[in-house]
Amino acid sequence: MATIEMATAVSTSVAAATPPAVKASKQLPAPNSDLYQLADILTAEESAVVKKVRAYMETKVQPIINKYWSDDAFPFELLPSFKELQLGGLGFEGYGCAGGSQKLFGFVAMELARVDASFGTFFGVHSGLAMGSIYLDGSEEQKQHWLPPMARFEKIGCFGLTEPLVGSGTGGGLLTTARREDDVWILNGEKRWIGNATWCDVSIIWARDVADNQVKGFIVENKTTPGFSVEKIEHKIALKVVQNGHITLKDVRVPEANRLQGGNSFRDTARVLRMTRYMVGWASTGIQMGAFEATLKYAQERLQFGKPIASFQMVQDLLAKMLANVTACQCMMVRLAQIDDEGKLGDHQAALAKAFCTAKSRETVAWGRELLGGNGIVADYNVARFFADAEALYSYEGTYQMQNLIVGKAITGIGAFV
Repeated sequence: MATIEMATAVSTSVAAATPPAVKASKQLPAPNSDLYQLADILTAEESAVVKKVRAYMETKVQPIINKYWSDDAFPFELLPSFKELQLGGLGFEGYGCAGGSQKLFGFVAMELARVDASFGTFFGVHSGLAMGSIYLDGSEEQKQHWLPPMARFEKIGCFGLTEPLVGSGTGGGLLTTARREDDVWILNGEKRWIGNATWCDVSIIWARDVADNQVKGFIVENKTTPGFSVEKIEHKIALKVVQNGHITLKDVRVPEANRLQGGNSFRDTARVLRMTRYMVGWASTGIQMGAFEATLKYAQERLQFGKPIASFQMVQDLLAKMLANVTACQCMMVRLAQIDDEGKLGDHQAALAKAFCTAKSRETVAWGRELLGGNGIVADYNVARFFADAEALYSYEGTYQMQNLIVGKAITGIGAFV
């Protein structure tokens, strides 16, 4: 069947993103990726927020996102309307933040990624990583100064931890240094793969203090700090809407007032990562939902041999396996959010979810791409975008293998890290 689909796609041009419609005698069910009705566990208030986000993503983002993805550009014109959703600081209480449960935060992250993982990543970097660093490791004065404008999206943030030569080893091997001179810190080094970095206002930079060799966090104001420069990373094949930057810091002077007062070791950095790591589990579940729904709709409408391909046994088998992965990931993430809301979330639990959901995501979107045949590599049909973006989610916020080693240490009591 895949060979027939590919031959068809190669021999004919794709005039539109909608395959030939099925003239069925009865109306087919609309694609639904919530088989176990997990949305029913939301409160009425939470459900209203999630529905508002879904409507926004479907009406504002979906119509334009494929073009921006193909052009490797960010849809800045959406920011004014996105601000109106009032999602900044979701999951954080006070300081003008949106508040709410971790369950709500997760469902919103899932809805964003269900339409576009890049847009969800922009939100996660700003509201989760950047704001989360200040919320968890900042002083009271820093929280009051930075969080309200960031919650209103008046100030956009990024999170600078990964380096050109340091990825998984950030806990003990950061090459970016911080040296204190009186009440000023001097930062030198490079950061890479930093989402939002090319255009944001505030960067959270993690550096190794040369005095005590500990990792410390700093708030750097991108546009007014001498020695701070950013170069856009070009030619990506995934998360193309996210503007990733390569940051260079040359004798960047940061006042002590902008050092995160609670960020004095990598343990403090890890508190932020624990929260955002399992957000990737939600996002990778969301792209599975989007890929499943797009694939099912295509299968219902695409005709071969005079029938919709959804009527073929092997196609239904793939669709059922896709939905099984989606449902398993949804259930895992809902339980993880419950644990987090109870204040019991551990690194190993977040790591297991990130590893499992991103691995299943690769499998799910690959089945969707396979089922669409030649159209599965065309961005207009959405599945190709999910297929590519799944690769980035699999690697960022800690690789699959590193997550499994975190779990391995927890369950065996023996660390396998070098």
